[in-house]
Amino acid sequence: MPQTLAPPSPAPAPARKPGPGASPDPELRALAERHGLAVSGVRPSLPEYTRRLWRRRHFITSFATAKLTAMYTTAKLGQLWQVITPLLNAGVYYLIFGVLLDTRKHVPDFIPFLVTGVFIFTFLQNSVMAGTRAISGNLGLVRALHFPRACLPISFCLAQLQQLLYSMGVLAVILLCFGQLPTWSWLLVVPALTLQFVFNTGLAMIMARLGARTPDLAQLMPFILRTWMYASGVMFSISVILQGKHLPKIVEVLLNANPAAVYIDLVRFALIDSFTEQQLPPHVWAFAAGWALLAGVLGYVYFWQAEERYGRG
Repeated sequence: MPQTLAPPSPAPAPARKPGPGASPDPELRALAERHGLAVSGVRPSLPEYTRRLWRRRHFITSFATAKLTAMYTTAKLGQLWQVITPLLNAGVYYLIFGVLLDTRKHVPDFIPFLVTGVFIFTFLQNSVMAGTRAISGNLGLVRALHFPRACLPISFCLAQLQQLLYSMGVLAVILLCFGQLPTWSWLLVVPALTLQFVFNTGLAMIMARLGARTPDLAQLMPFILRTWMYASGVMFSISVILQGKHLPKIVEVLLNANPAAVYIDLVRFALIDSFTEQQLPPHVWAFAAGWALLAGVLGYVYFWQAEERYGRG
């Protein structure tokens, strides 16, 4: 009688590797807890994350200074480019908008008005661009060392604040050359820039998470920021532009509530005598504080929620 052969038993399926969010085996978890081990890369609670970030405060300030120094090491003029670049931009805008389009006749002290707007918006623009590349442009550091990833966008924004302080020194000289003498109102620059720094940092952390997931976003941001600049009254007065225009009320509200325009207007009000309180939108300080609080808290929490995913994949 012929012998029948049993069909070969199917090969065991290869063990599936748990994904980043999968729970470990209960026995392994119990063994790890018994010996005080923790899951690698697990996201800490928000209070614990904040404490870890505070313990790295010296690293944040040192890293910001190092990045700012390294930014211009290959240039012959070195750190002077920190103020030359926004001054050149202001010169181009003066030629196009002030001379060719003749917007200067509607704005007293047009050059201090323009330079102030360019410097303050450059602070915002560079902070957002640096934040967008904070994770995707530093993957080697993120993958090699363990630290709160929020250190990176915060340090980049701090570097931009340091760069702005150099520019503010040049702005003070320009103001003096055009007859703007120091007054007590100049002290209002400190709270205005503090609120803007918080806003910039929160927005940079939002963009850092988005940029970590989609690196191509860094190529799109210059166009978005340029459009934002034209809507922020950098080269012209929003109140003058709106005069005689029968636009919907919502358009006027949005232009006046624009955070970039709010911070620019506050610094202009502090430094330029001819920029009076009548040119400020209603409740401007409330808008400035509200934008800073909203962007700061939302950006920090949004960035923290993806902490364990940065540098993976």
